[in-house]
Amino acid sequence: MKHPFLLVVLTFCVFTKYAFSQETKTPEKYTAHNKGKFYIFWGGNRESYTKSDIHFTGQNYDFTVYDAIADDKPKGWHVDYINPGRITIPQTNFRMGYFISDHYNISIGLDHMKYVMRQNQIANVSGYVNLPSTDPGSIYNGVYNNTPFDFSTNYNPDDNATPPPFLTFEHTDGLNYINSEISRVDDISNLFKLRNTDKFQVNLTEGFGGGILYPKTNSRLMGKERHDDFHVAGYGISAKVGLNFTFFKHFFIQTELKGGYINMNSIQTTYQEDIDKASQHFWFLQRIISIGGIFKL
Repeated sequence: MKHPFLLVVLTFCVFTKYAFSQETKTPEKYTAHNKGKFYIFWGGNRESYTKSDIHFTGQNYDFTVYDAIADDKPKGWHVDYINPGRITIPQTNFRMGYFISDHYNISIGLDHMKYVMRQNQIANVSGYVNLPSTDPGSIYNGVYNNTPFDFSTNYNPDDNATPPPFLTFEHTDGLNYINSEISRVDDISNLFKLRNTDKFQVNLTEGFGGGILYPKTNSRLMGKERHDDFHVAGYGISAKVGLNFTFFKHFFIQTELKGGYINMNSIQTTYQEDIDKASQHFWFLQRIISIGGIFKL
């Protein structure tokens, strides 16, 4: 009789312990896992570029501008970033992605950068220009052998007496880098003693990617009519590191440093798109700040 009694007592104890543990178990936080979540963000950027050799070729000319300096074209804090009619004018970043695991996501995005060759610079030029004498750009005819050239200009297109500039060159509609990325995300909230990550979470993110360059180049080349259309001009590769600050499970601010290499070997410079071309390659660095959302599909 003693053994059945002990069995009943033991069974009761095990059941009680299991029931108690089930009642007191803390619900798992939404932010504990990322797999299956979708995210999207929109933001702005500033860029820096290394010097670049820009090679121009066409009928009756072939020359290279060495170590050309370029800048971005910031809009500053402006309503255009959220104005649907003008949202493509500032330097912006758009990205959407999907978490294939708790730590890794894949994404596609557009980095809308702007690249403007600095006009108040002196750069060396090598090559030749041999345009017909009836061409306004023939004033630049000659052979250049690492010749210093002042690119400053006060050109007025409404003044026919003003000679056209030798060169103005920019990707301001813009330097469009369409790319895909794979990124890793790690929750580092515990470093800041943050316990309830469903209210506020800090994540570290790193990634790398690649894609195509699809610029709309604005070039004034020795008085020729400029090319005014988007064109696949080359490729880019990039890597990034950033911090993600998530609020109330679904909303976040993300800051990133993103650097990479751009090689454009088919830039359209004039309306004679089969004849006049340019090529260049350089390194870039973006500073990005974005706002976005993350949700379960």
